Formats: sequence, C-alpha cells, structure tokens
Amino acid sequence: MKQRFAGVCLSPLGRESVCKADAQYIASHGLSVVDCSWNRIEETPIAQIRSGPPKLLPFLVAANPVNYGRPAKLTCAEALAAALYICGWKEQAELVMSKFKWGHAFFSLNGEYLDAYAECETAQEVIGTQNRILSQGHTRVARDLPPTMSSDEEDDDDDEEDDQGASGNDDDDDDDG
Repeated sequence: MKQRFAGVCLSPLGRESVCKADAQYIASHGLSVVDCSWNRIEETPIAQIRSGPPKLLPFLVAANPVNYGRPAKLTCAEALAAALYICGWKEQAELVMSKFKWGHAFFSLNGEYLDAYAECETAQEVIGTQNRILSQGHTRVARDLPPTMSSDEEDDDDDEEDDQGASGNDDDDDDDG
C-alpha cells in the first residue's frame, strides 16, 4: 500500500463507474482491484491506497459458487473481467474467467448487462443504462440458483466470512478454477 499504482483501481471509494472512456488510461497504466472483506471494511485502510482514479462497477450479478445469483457480490476476478469487458476487451475478460470452472456462468448471468454497459462511452451513460436495467426489474437474486445448490447451502454461505472487492464485491477467488 505504500507503493503507488498509477492505473485505475476498482474500489469502494470510487465516485463513478468504469466505462469505455477509461480504456486508453487502463491500457497505459493498468487496472487493479481492492481485495478486502466488507465484513472488515473498517479495518482496511482503503483511503491509504495510492492509485490512479478509483472506479466502481455498475450492477452485476455474482456467478461465483459462494454468492451465485447475488447482486454485487463479485470476486476480484469477476470484477476485473467486468471492467475489461466494459472497456471493450471482451476476449481478455473471457480469458480471466476461463481460469475458473464457474467462469462461463459469469457471462451467462451478466452478458446482457455487460453488452449494454460496453456500448456506453461515459460513466454517466453506464449509470443511466444501469438505472434502466434496474427499473425494468432485471435483478437476478438467489432464487436463480442452479439446481445443484439447495437453499440450506445458500444459508450456510451467509455465515462464511466473505472477501469482497470493488463495488461491494465478494472476492473469494480461492474457489477452484
């Protein structure tokens, strides 16, 4: 945390969404994510992180096994893939998620949203698109769990200590991939 990272940082301190307009800056300076647990956010010295512009992600749904179907509970990998996709690097986003058995599900759940966000040039357009998506009731939740997970398993997951990253995203990247 003492060393400065010049690139865009996906962080809960962001004030605007990542968007296509960030692509050139990310290409030159890089992209990172804050890997922290929202359960212990007060203990995480996020404000001390020295990076380029902090950015948020728009509405997306987790595909990771711990938080499948839950809005904004993304792993670090999901967050990075989302930012890459939104900035126009779909193949790189797919490469990131290909490392996980469940990675394809991220695009199955969010493909429509990611495509819409990737059409936006500015952060304001991304937020406008997000608001339209939400107003149309496109909010997948735990009821969309795959048949292999029971509601009892889902309740057990609530008790686990989750690592979370940008935009309130869970970062339990230790799941098999």
